Amino acid sequence: MAWTKYQFFLAGLMLVTGSINTLSAKWADKLSAPGCNGTDTHSFEHPFLQAVGMFLGEFSCLAAFYLLLCSDRWRPEPTMAPPQSFNPLLFLPPALCDMTGTSLMYVALNMTSASSFQMLRGAVIIFTGLLSVAFLRRKLALSQWLGILVTILGLVVVGLADLLNNNDQKHKLSEVITGDLLIILAQVIVAIQMVLEEKFVYKHDVHPLRAVGTEGFFGFVILSLLLVPMYYIPGGSFSGNPRKVLEDAIDAFCQIGHVPLIVVALLGNISSIAFFNFAGISVTKEISATTRMVLDSLRTVVIWAVSLAVGWEIFHGLQILGFIILLVGAALYNGLHQPLLARLPWGRAPADAPGTDADREGLLAADGASINGDS
Repeated sequence: MAWTKYQFFLAGLMLVTGSINTLSAKWADKLSAPGCNGTDTHSFEHPFLQAVGMFLGEFSCLAAFYLLLCSDRWRPEPTMAPPQSFNPLLFLPPALCDMTGTSLMYVALNMTSASSFQMLRGAVIIFTGLLSVAFLRRKLALSQWLGILVTILGLVVVGLADLLNNNDQKHKLSEVITGDLLIILAQVIVAIQMVLEEKFVYKHDVHPLRAVGTEGFFGFVILSLLLVPMYYIPGGSFSGNPRKVLEDAIDAFCQIGHVPLIVVALLGNISSIAFFNFAGISVTKEISATTRMVLDSLRTVVIWAVSLAVGWEIFHGLQILGFIILLVGAALYNGLHQPLLARLPWGRAPADAPGTDADREGLLAADGASINGDS
């Protein structure tokens, strides 16, 4: 069935905003400006402040939910169900995981390339699969286990590409390796977030935009408060600010005052995460979860192409191989191979064969996306 103009719009919006989200964060990292009290020009390395901005973008999804709800109530026949009451504290544990995982990924983005950052996030498949077996008592299909193994191989290839292609004069090889490991560690936390959401949150039938906004509220408030102690805690090699503390928000605002262009990068990150979450949820609803997975993979290509075009990275053939392997692993885990096999003469089943609907439901359930699709 052909896509409608609205479906094309949603797919394009998800691809563009998802790409802008990572690229704008990396752009901010690349910008330099003097700090407070006449300190020398240095890079804008403020990962925790950027994470606060991302949660502000998620928090705005709560406003979008209520705007949609109000506009829907003005229709002659409302389509949205009335919001159900629930305990907002249900979202606190997933929000804490989201906050920790996102902060680690922003720290890692300062140490590695944008394309590797995006590719290595594919590791979430491994940990989501293993944790769903351990805690949700889910049985994985053979193709999903194969997808996990293929994904591990892809991660090894991408990591090897980073080792062989360390031409970044700003970061040492040890920093690149640390950044890659932090991204993989963050995926463990994201997988825990997904399991918590599925076990405790999904059964309450909360609208996805409301869920994203609620998690964003918790993340924004808690991480904003944590910026105060972070101002005094030594950060060592993980710190890029002159005072070498975990986060120096005052230095960040001084840099923004000297180079207002940083605001553009930060606003791009904040606004894109809100639109990306809305578009991702809408793509799953209006098209399919499989399409959402494919678009999420395509944005890795966009991020990589833009990074090469602006000179942030140098081309390495191993990255192509690693990306293809990761793509195959994700396709196997999410069941994308099933429609392809069905087209083969020996794989066709009668239209009324039992299990067709169940296969589709299983495909959707295997998507494994968290409520916040890009944290």
